Amino acid sequence: MIISKTPFRISFFGGGTDFADFYNEYGGRVISTTIDKYCYVNVRPLPEFFEYKDEIIYSKIEQVKDIEEINHPMVRNCLKLLDVKNIKVYYDADLPARTGLGTSSSFAVGLLNCLLRLKNDNIFRELNTPNGMYKYKTKLADDAIYVEREMCKEAGGIQDQIAASFGNLNIVYMGKEFTSSYNVKNIPLNYEEKSKFNENLMMFFTGISRNSFEIQNKTQVQLGSNINKLIEMNKLVDTAYDYLLSKDFDEFGKLLDYTWKLKRGLNNSISNDFIDEIYSEAMNVGALGGKLLGAGGGGFMLFYIRKEYQDKLRGKLKKLLEIPFKFDEEGTKIIYRTL
Repeated sequence: MIISKTPFRISFFGGGTDFADFYNEYGGRVISTTIDKYCYVNVRPLPEFFEYKDEIIYSKIEQVKDIEEINHPMVRNCLKLLDVKNIKVYYDADLPARTGLGTSSSFAVGLLNCLLRLKNDNIFRELNTPNGMYKYKTKLADDAIYVEREMCKEAGGIQDQIAASFGNLNIVYMGKEFTSSYNVKNIPLNYEEKSKFNENLMMFFTGISRNSFEIQNKTQVQLGSNINKLIEMNKLVDTAYDYLLSKDFDEFGKLLDYTWKLKRGLNNSISNDFIDEIYSEAMNVGALGGKLLGAGGGGFMLFYIRKEYQDKLRGKLKKLLEIPFKFDEEGTKIIYRTL
C-alpha cells in the first residue's frame, strides 16, 4: 500500500498565461503557492481472487475487469500511461472538487506519485539528490500535464500540475526555451516573512462548484481576442514578484485588485453578480485586493486584508464559509508505504 499527500494551490498572478498557445509565443509567468489543504491517494495491488481487476473509490465506486471500462478519465489514463493493472485506488480530500484550487491536477499528481513508486520503488532513492528531486518533480508534473491535456483532452494551462508537484511559494516561467516548457523558481522569503504575508490573506467559499474545463475552454477559444490583456497580466507577474522580494506585501495586495479586474474581463463566465457583490463588500471594509481563485464562475475567493480589518470582513461575509490556511512548502509526497 502506498499513500500520497498532495497540496492544493492558490494562484496569485499570471493565470491564463500558462496556456501553451500563449506562453509558446509570448512566454508565461505565474506566481502561486500551495496550502495546507490536501488530497490523499491510497493505492495498492488488488489480489487476483476478486471477480473484478481494478477498483476505484471516489464519490463513486467502480469495479471493472478492464482498464478501458473505468469511467473516471483521470484514473483510466494514468493507469494506461504507466501500464498499471490489478490495482485499487482510493481518493479523499480536505476540500471539495471544482472549487478553483487545482484539485483535479493535485489528484493526478498524487496518483502518479503513487503509481511511479509502486512500479519502481527505487526511483525515489535514485533521484533523491537536489538535482534529482527536481527531475522527479518535473516528471510528475509533466506526466500529469500530458494526462490532463493530451489524454483526457481537457482545456487548461499547466500551472496547477507544477504547483502540486513542487509545492511552496514559487514563480514559474514558461516558454519554448525550457526543457519541460517551464522553470520553477522558489521565492526567497524566510519563515517569518511568509507568515507575515500569509496572515494578511483570507479565503472564503462562495458555495458554488463549477466545471472549470468549460470556462477554461471558453478562455482558450477567446485567447486571440484577449492577447493584450494577457500580455499585461504577464508583465504584472514581474511587478508582483518585485513586491514580494522587497516585502512590500500591501502593494502586492493592491496589485491583486488590478489583475482581478483584468481577469474578469477575459470572458463573461469568470464572474457574476453574486461574486461581484462579495468582492465589493470586501473592498468596502478594508481589503486591498483579491480575486476569485481558479478558472472562475465560483469556488473560493481570496482577499488580501490587514489583520485589523479581518473581523469586519468576517462579519460582512458571515453567509460564507471562511477557510483558514497556511502555506505548504513540500508539494506531493509519499506519507505511507508498505509492500
